[in-house]
Formats: sequence, structure tokens, C-alpha cells
Amino acid sequence: MSHDHEAQDRKLVYMANQIATFFNAQPDDQAIGEIANHIIKFWDPRMRAKITAYVGHGGGGLLPRAHAAVERLSHPQQQSA
Repeated sequence: MSHDHEAQDRKLVYMANQIATFFNAQPDDQAIGEIANHIIKFWDPRMRAKITAYVGHGGGGLLPRAHAAVERLSHPQQQSA
């Protein structure tokens, strides 16, 4: 992986973790849904594809709720859960 891709991954992880931290006061399932919805609404499709692929390769560095939210993006039927 090139240095540029690693830097992009770190930036996306940082952003996803910031969103997850914002929803800390909410119960897990609600927070995960809100994080996923935020990413769907406000992230460019290319960013969503990159973070989803990153989680597919392990997702190191993501907070547990951010990781779960990105996994939910890969399974849209879970959005209403």
C-alpha cells in the first residue's frame, strides 16, 4: 500500500472515530445507526467505499462503534435495525 493510501485511510479512520465519539452518550445500537446514517448522508461515495474496504481488511484503529457502523454500510438491510 502506498503512503498516500495509508494517509487517506488514517484520515477516514480519524473522521469516523470523531463521529463515533460525538454519539458516545447514546446506547450502542442507536449510536451505530446514527454513525452509519451520518456517513451515508455526508460522506462522498468514494470515501464510503474506501472506509468499507478498509474495514474489510481488518479496520484497525477504528473505535468499536465506528467499526460496527461501517460494517452496517456493507449490509444496508441492517440500516433499519
